[in-house]
Amino acid sequence: QVQLVESGGGLVQAGGSLRLSCAASGRSYSSYTMGWFRQAPGKERAFVAAVNWSGGTTSYADSVKGRFTISRDNAKNTVDLQMNSLKPEDTAVYYCVAGRQYGRTWPREYDYWGQGTQVTVSS
Repeated sequence: QVQLVESGGGLVQAGGSLRLSCAASGRSYSSYTMGWFRQAPGKERAFVAAVNWSGGTTSYADSVKGRFTISRDNAKNTVDLQMNSLKPEDTAVYYCVAGRQYGRTWPREYDYWGQGTQVTVSS
């Protein structure tokens, strides 16, 4: 069992930056792939980024490549998402997720979800 709690969301102007953090608890945290999804109003949840168990391999949605960076610290049980050059279309609720296999991009392939944190980017 893994529990996830996100923080760091808020309101930012276009072009600005935000850093989301996810605090994880549970005995097997360091063995899980960690990631972020987002859900904009009226849209389905969409993959944003993922990092493998060691932190050595990452993947990103095309829409955020070059702007977002995912990282994890297994000693602190945290995973972060640094978001730069934010755009209004990045506005969404962002969810921290944990899954057993790396390389997955569908919501159903992740076992644990946080409660979400709102990110709003104004134009």
